Amino acid sequence: MNWLEAAILGLIQGLTEFLPVSSTGHLYLGRKLFGLQDAGLFLDTMLHIGTFIALVVFYKDILWKMAKRPFSRIVFLLAAGTIPAVAAGLLFKDFFDGISKTGMTIGWEFIFTAVFLLYADQIKKGDRKLDDLTLSDAIWIGSFQALAIFPAVSRSGLTIAGALMRGIDKKTAAYFSFLLSIPAVFGALLFQLKDLAEYTGPSIGFPSMLIATTTSAIFGYLAVAFMISFVKKHSLKWFALYVFGLGAGILLLQGLKIF
Repeated sequence: MNWLEAAILGLIQGLTEFLPVSSTGHLYLGRKLFGLQDAGLFLDTMLHIGTFIALVVFYKDILWKMAKRPFSRIVFLLAAGTIPAVAAGLLFKDFFDGISKTGMTIGWEFIFTAVFLLYADQIKKGDRKLDDLTLSDAIWIGSFQALAIFPAVSRSGLTIAGALMRGIDKKTAAYFSFLLSIPAVFGALLFQLKDLAEYTGPSIGFPSMLIATTTSAIFGYLAVAFMISFVKKHSLKWFALYVFGLGAGILLLQGLKIF
């Protein structure tokens, strides 16, 4: 992988991890375009480390408060919201790993994301804030995060939609969605690092690895800040139209035996 491919894949991961369009699905397409499928595990790990860094930097203030008060209400909400994703990951890891490798369902998964985003866009605007969230809200939103274990189903899109269904206002929905992703991404990275110890595929040179990770972190930070601001005043339908078109295009190419 050369430096340009590394930068492009870092850009893709950074933006699509937090825009409601599915980073895993886009990374699959990016790796396929550059012929890097065999480096998937190593490459994905480094790119996700980049976006995890972006989350930690963006949420550093609230994370510091949680570190000083580990038994606070927000910590319990995040713990409860993470349980569904952990359960899905442990119970169905092999099944979803197989789906991710083949990529045969990502067209339908992009379309599923689009339908969910369009539905969320029609939900009556709520006014509940972060302090109004309950344990059942966290578990409900976390259940949508568990659905995003499918490779081209957007985690941010579904969790924002789930929050809107509970009458949470858009800005808070996006804010909590990304905050909830921190323990989920951290846990996934731990599993990936464990698998990486047994990894025998091709590695990536240090310069390319550094470029990919850094680019992912920078654009991830920008995407989080943008999305929290954007979703407050703007419609999700544009993202829905994009992923619907992408999914339909992939299904067409698969039908023509091109993809």
